[in-house]
Amino acid sequence: MVTFKGVLNADTGKGTISRFIYGHFSEHLGRCIYEGIWVGEDSSIPNTNGIRNDVVKALKQIKIPVLRWPGGCFADEYHWKDGIGPKEGRKRMINTHWGGVVENNHFGTHEFMELCAQLGCEPYINGNVGSGTVQEMSEWVEYLTFGGVSPMAELRVQNGHKEPWSVTYFGVGNENWGCGGNMRPEYYADLYRRYQTYVRNYDGNKIHRIACGPNVDDYNWTEVLMREAGPYMDSLTLHYYTVPNDGWQDKGPATGFDEKAWFATLKKALRMDELITRHSTIMDKYDPQQRVGLIVDEWGTWYDVEPGTTPGFLYQQNTIRDALVAGLTLNIFHKHSARVRMANIAQTVNVLQAVILTEGEKMILTPTYHVFDMYKVHQDAELLELSLDAGSYKLDDSDIPAVTATASRDAEGLIHISFCNLQHHAEARVALDLRGLNLEGAAITGSTLAGNKIDAHNTFEQPDSVVPRPYEGFGLEDGKLTVALPAMSVTTLELAAKA
Repeated sequence: MVTFKGVLNADTGKGTISRFIYGHFSEHLGRCIYEGIWVGEDSSIPNTNGIRNDVVKALKQIKIPVLRWPGGCFADEYHWKDGIGPKEGRKRMINTHWGGVVENNHFGTHEFMELCAQLGCEPYINGNVGSGTVQEMSEWVEYLTFGGVSPMAELRVQNGHKEPWSVTYFGVGNENWGCGGNMRPEYYADLYRRYQTYVRNYDGNKIHRIACGPNVDDYNWTEVLMREAGPYMDSLTLHYYTVPNDGWQDKGPATGFDEKAWFATLKKALRMDELITRHSTIMDKYDPQQRVGLIVDEWGTWYDVEPGTTPGFLYQQNTIRDALVAGLTLNIFHKHSARVRMANIAQTVNVLQAVILTEGEKMILTPTYHVFDMYKVHQDAELLELSLDAGSYKLDDSDIPAVTATASRDAEGLIHISFCNLQHHAEARVALDLRGLNLEGAAITGSTLAGNKIDAHNTFEQPDSVVPRPYEGFGLEDGKLTVALPAMSVTTLELAAKA
């Protein structure tokens, strides 16, 4: 068996991996908000102020740092005043984007801010540019963050929240090249400049203004936005979904797929590296100091919905394949941490590449959840220089790396190394030279997440089919770390050694 060789330079830091790369996204879509997060105060499902206790506990375990809401496409048809005040008086509406269901607006601004408080995470709110007004967006920011005397501050107090909230992240529109208005970049750039003017900082609350960025490889959108509106933004977004097939009408199933679909999914997920590289190059042209961040606030796998479920609800299963997409994508974000300041996987519960699935009072954790749990050790850690001859995993005339990896040092000095073995059929052996460390008395522990088949997944009947297990397939001798990675696995090692 071939051994893939690499070098970890523990004395060469490459910057900080922002914890916000581990962010999540919750849209009013399918059963993400209603049932997945919000069940109401009168529900028999254990809750605190209407929010599910089990979901909150699970998300706190993975140290969720930021949560994006209310969309997505829903953001540009959402009018925030419909979701405040007594629930019996809130307007009902049709969710025209997602399933045509009735939205009762019981989960609104106060409920979202309560959710973030329970999670201990930062809120990231997306404002409505597509069908909303400048005044509406301006008043929402005032309602949220102003503590003085004003109509919106008084309205907030009237609705039961005397003190203003702290809100840092605010998106000015979403997918305005598509569902957010089908705009040209020149038009949106002008609208962005106008709208962001009225996204004001109140009472010491400083807003991080986020502009709608490109879809996938629309490099012209990035060029125009950076040229025309770069000085007015703090970050620019990027959306990219991993879809196995080329046609959106037949994306492929979440389970029951073959090796070609396995390979195609991982190959397309790896494209994230190219997209970030090329968009960053354009951003560097207008922002060489890298003041403006790149926020990948929608990413993840997108398959055909589960048979028998509502098409507009985008409910799909989650397998070891999705776990590897999550791991390799996080590795890519680490690599680009100088520019990538935040990312938000789509979506948190019951939608697309969810970390949690619910069915009534029942809840399960997906393989993707477990990757976030294993990788949380990298949050706000120092990225370390790691080079790896990752070998080649070939299928027909295509090839991808057999292994991807990342490493970091946390505030306590512990080094964490994470590996993704993309091969579903073979173990991978890796030998790393460890440099810049005193390995006398060094200690290593590890865990691995692997599947026994390419669509291994957890169900409500068998919730622990794919869970992390203790890992001991490593050795340390003469300054070299050797690891034997199981087929189709995500593995994280913790190394305690003297610098």
